[in-house]
Amino acid sequence: MAKEKFEDALNKLEKIVSKLEDGDIPLEESLKLFEEGIRLSHFCNQKLDEAEKKVEILLKGKDKMLKPHPFDPLTSSGQASKGKSGEEEEEEE
Repeated sequence: MAKEKFEDALNKLEKIVSKLEDGDIPLEESLKLFEEGIRLSHFCNQKLDEAEKKVEILLKGKDKMLKPHPFDPLTSSGQASKGKSGEEEEEEE
């Protein structure tokens, strides 16, 4: 099987959900679609987990060494702002 893309899998999953929600298909086909939906759901979750692990922002620590920090979607740059004392503080919205 060719390498599946996240976007393609998500589109297929959305179509499956729509068909299942309509409820106008036989039970056997519903079960097949449900199984495929579960497979696609697992695939998409795996891809999202991989992406999350890759999305890290490198910041210099006090020792001037680069260290990874998880991406924080609540801050615009993902980096904590520095207060007057030079200590890192979380940005407030």
